[in-house]
Amino acid sequence: MSSSFKIFDIAGSGMSAQSVRLNTVASNLANADSVSNDPNAVYRARHPVFQAVMGAEPGSATVNVAGITQSTAAPETRYDPGNPLADAQGNVYAPNVNVVEEMADMISASRSYQNNVEVLNTSRDLMLDTLKLGQ
Repeated sequence: MSSSFKIFDIAGSGMSAQSVRLNTVASNLANADSVSNDPNAVYRARHPVFQAVMGAEPGSATVNVAGITQSTAAPETRYDPGNPLADAQGNVYAPNVNVVEEMADMISASRSYQNNVEVLNTSRDLMLDTLKLGQ
């Protein structure tokens, strides 16, 4: 593959990775207010783990999602005896999702995705301009 086209693979894999990041943030935010009567069954925040993978050719690389980790932090215990999901002690357990951190992560992922789009657009425009030089 021509070295000129490697940028498309790199930026494309970056966009794919940031898309996974945005999806995990959306899942975390969607479950932020869910509660359970069992601390072991409550939703746990999830976060992707990225990995840079060097290609066989010099200068080629991609970003892969190595996996999705789940938070090990203890869930928040709330005393809410009127809740139908309350346990025998009147407690419900809420996820360990920090909405402010998730929103900041969402903004960061969105900007990273947009930066990769700009890299693709700029690379495309430069290639087209290069082809026009011979005219």
